[in-house]
Amino acid sequence: MNSCIVGLQWGDEGKGKIVDILAGHSDIIVRYSGGANAGHTVVIDDNKFALHLLPSGSVRADTICVIANGVVVDPDILIEEIDTLAQKNISLNNRLFISENAHVVLDYHKTEDRLREESLGKNKLGTTIRGIGPCYADKVGRNYAIRMADLRDLEKLEAKLQKIVDYKNKIFAALYNAEPMNAGQIFEKCKFFSARLLGFTTNTTELLHKAIADGKSVLFEGAQGSLLDLDHGTFPYVTSSNSSSLGMSAGSGVPAGMVNKFFGVVKAYTTRVGAGPFPTEQTGEIGRSIRDKGNEYGTTTGRPRRCGWFDAVAVSYAATIGAIDSIALMHLDTLTGFKELKICGAYKIGQEQTTFFPTDLAKLSRAEAVYETVPGWDEDITGINEFHDLPANAQNYVCLIEDKTGKPVTIIGVGPKRSQTIFR
Repeated sequence: MNSCIVGLQWGDEGKGKIVDILAGHSDIIVRYSGGANAGHTVVIDDNKFALHLLPSGSVRADTICVIANGVVVDPDILIEEIDTLAQKNISLNNRLFISENAHVVLDYHKTEDRLREESLGKNKLGTTIRGIGPCYADKVGRNYAIRMADLRDLEKLEAKLQKIVDYKNKIFAALYNAEPMNAGQIFEKCKFFSARLLGFTTNTTELLHKAIADGKSVLFEGAQGSLLDLDHGTFPYVTSSNSSSLGMSAGSGVPAGMVNKFFGVVKAYTTRVGAGPFPTEQTGEIGRSIRDKGNEYGTTTGRPRRCGWFDAVAVSYAATIGAIDSIALMHLDTLTGFKELKICGAYKIGQEQTTFFPTDLAKLSRAEAVYETVPGWDEDITGINEFHDLPANAQNYVCLIEDKTGKPVTIIGVGPKRSQTIFR
């Protein structure tokens, strides 16, 4: 069976754990979008792996890992991740494949990202400053883009980099009065990248279609969350790629019709990093308590996440556009100890009430959450492996989420480890 796992909120839902678990039943794991702005955490026994570019299934020694064409690759970070796994005796030799069509994030992208954010002041988007947006912009612009395949011909690459850096320096000087960047230094780094990564680079679209034709099981892994999708998220407070399951086909070259099941991952509450509307946000004691209990700090940036109650309006929308079959509900244990819990089942915008998520910024900024309140529980649930063993109020909370989203919850996370998972 081929399947796709995607976040249904604003990212950080716990996709890494679910991908790692389902990777045990898959031959190939494919990362199809985003870049090093993603942060997927996998916990195995007492070992914690924070991955930004490698597919979460890479910690399983017998799994083929693919970084597909929709990803923008930061070679510095990718090489660091490869080396970190090697130090833990996890080799990626002969099982990591990087698309030759994947675009490359270089130092001038990160500089551009930082300069642009600084210039926006209080209106900044809250990017991770990893150069993701500028790299995708160059991809769309075409003339100043570098792809992994370009690392094969260093002579042509050197000339191309000189042209690109000259252009970037003019922009940086005119708009930001910034110091010029050195094309020679960037080229020297690219020579190192070429030596380290070319051996992993191939036509991954061909690889995937051959594997599927041979009956291999493929698991597609999204990055960020559906509400950050460039076209269908809370624009402009979004990422620079199609982070919903809609981006899978373009990001990998594999049609959605070849995927048997789409899993949506959510937290038992809602979080968001950076700016943008957040109807169920709790800025007081409740939000701080969720953040502290859930350790809600960014894997990539370390920034504290904004926290609030579960938003079924937003999740239902993400599940609808993503053709989601079932939901994996993570961090249920974080809600232990709350006297009462709330789920948003509708928005009130002016005099109207709606259950369909508005992506228009003006409407969403005025949306007031309409809540249903249910009692919480105090029992420790981190060691429970069967749904019927959960406290009655925890079971009721899960069932209410199913009712409000219209999707079955088939996986429940009650802790960060593989073993702390309930399957229904």
